[in-house]
Amino acid sequence: MKWKGNRKSANFDDRRGSSTGGKVAVGGGIIGLIFLAIQLFSGGDITETLQQLENQAPISTESRELTAEEIELGEFTESVLVYTEDTWNKIFAENGMNYQEPGMVLFTGSVNTACGGASAASGPFYCPGDQKLYMDLSFFEELRTRFGAQGGDFAIAYVIAHEVGHHVQTILGTSGKVRQLQQGKSQAAANELSVALELQADFYAGVWAYHNKEYLEEGDIEEALSAANAVGDDAIQKRTSGRVVPDSFTHGTSKQRKEWFMKGYRSGDIRQGDTFSGLMN
Repeated sequence: MKWKGNRKSANFDDRRGSSTGGKVAVGGGIIGLIFLAIQLFSGGDITETLQQLENQAPISTESRELTAEEIELGEFTESVLVYTEDTWNKIFAENGMNYQEPGMVLFTGSVNTACGGASAASGPFYCPGDQKLYMDLSFFEELRTRFGAQGGDFAIAYVIAHEVGHHVQTILGTSGKVRQLQQGKSQAAANELSVALELQADFYAGVWAYHNKEYLEEGDIEEALSAANAVGDDAIQKRTSGRVVPDSFTHGTSKQRKEWFMKGYRSGDIRQGDTFSGLMN
């Protein structure tokens, strides 16, 4: 993806190289991997989940200098954030609305959020409590080595765009309505609504890619599709447990995630992103 020379974002906070001290949500090892599998690309309100896992593992307060590679990767993610700001400001303005830009925090190891404490094992997530995206970039190595994603910079861009999609859902009230509808429903029915919410965030990521075609390079879309394929519920369940349980899906299958991303990418029209098809009644 073309990105060098882009302007800085006023909503970017790089906290890597220093820890927050105190406690974190989870440690590493198998517990962290399981939590990663469950929480990949979390949307909506994750406060309860994070608070349940908080205070389990103490961490060091040691700090260090970032490497040149880490600095460049941070600059790339900031540029992607700027591209999302430009895109969604434009789309909202075209529809007579004002876009409230989210923040993005890069961290190493652990971070405190309005949704509770979290560690790298939680994967990238969006916290509606403070309207910020949180990312430990070591996640993308996990995505490549443990979940079979292709890798590449646009895989990171896709994840950022997906999490910004959850912010868009928060602003539009979609996330809040889904949470209300989930109350009192069976687990399977509540999961179905969660899947629709996640697939819409994938669609919004595709819409963002459509509006940034001038910055795309050969292979970028393939990198996004590889990441989407790796984080499908069916793919994750096969890798972590060896079996697939459709009623437990919360994010959608690999096929669904790729299809909705591509629908957004081909259309560029947010009005074509109804992933709920009657579920919101």
